[in-house]
Amino acid sequence: MSISNESELIGIKEISEIVGLTLKRMREYAKVGMSTQELDEYGGEILKSYGAKSAPYETYGFPGYSCISVNKEAAHGIPCSKKILKEGDLINIDVSAELNGFWSDNGGSFVMGKDIHKHQPLIDASKQILHKAIHKIKGGVKIADIGHLIETEAKKSGFKVIKNLAGHGVGRSLHEKPENILNYRVKSNRERFRKNTTVAIETFISTHSNQAIELSDGWTLVGNRGGFVTQHEHTILITDGAPVILTQANEIWK
Repeated sequence: MSISNESELIGIKEISEIVGLTLKRMREYAKVGMSTQELDEYGGEILKSYGAKSAPYETYGFPGYSCISVNKEAAHGIPCSKKILKEGDLINIDVSAELNGFWSDNGGSFVMGKDIHKHQPLIDASKQILHKAIHKIKGGVKIADIGHLIETEAKKSGFKVIKNLAGHGVGRSLHEKPENILNYRVKSNRERFRKNTTVAIETFISTHSNQAIELSDGWTLVGNRGGFVTQHEHTILITDGAPVILTQANEIWK
């Protein structure tokens, strides 16, 4: 989305604040013994309290207010009453929503309770790589160069990237151009980030896999080579200098 006036900036800031706060509160609300459906319904009530609508439900008919992926699920996990959170689980929550014609997107991975399965290094790498990537983005920077940075940093940490999941433009719909802000460099892609546009930047950092494949439920994605995947995501406004992180209320870097 290209921001051309103050009312558009206010609109994207408002929905970004809402999805950021929803993600933060869902992460804080999650407890061992809780079902992912209960967690999702809690997030749905927060969105409704602001008058916001779940983006995956509105756009794709997704069976939940948010995507909640657990352990070997890489993305798009369906909230379920039978999926119970356990100590040490790797959890990802992805919250996106619409309000007054404006859309925003954010997500984050975390460990449920104690890190008994040693997921924290993967989580930390994902968060740190996202931070580094976002702070390299400004008008005129090649999208492919950010992809190269993400993959290079993942390799330095001993991890891989998922190559068929990507960040994207966002603002007047959930997915806009640029449609593929990938986690690796495509040399033929000469597209550049543009000043005064809003995009969702997300990392998909993996222990073993480099592709996400869809399960028979038609939604849930898992790694093609097993292992675990973490995702962290912010919606940002691109400028000539440091980007404005619109979803900073999620506090994923704290």
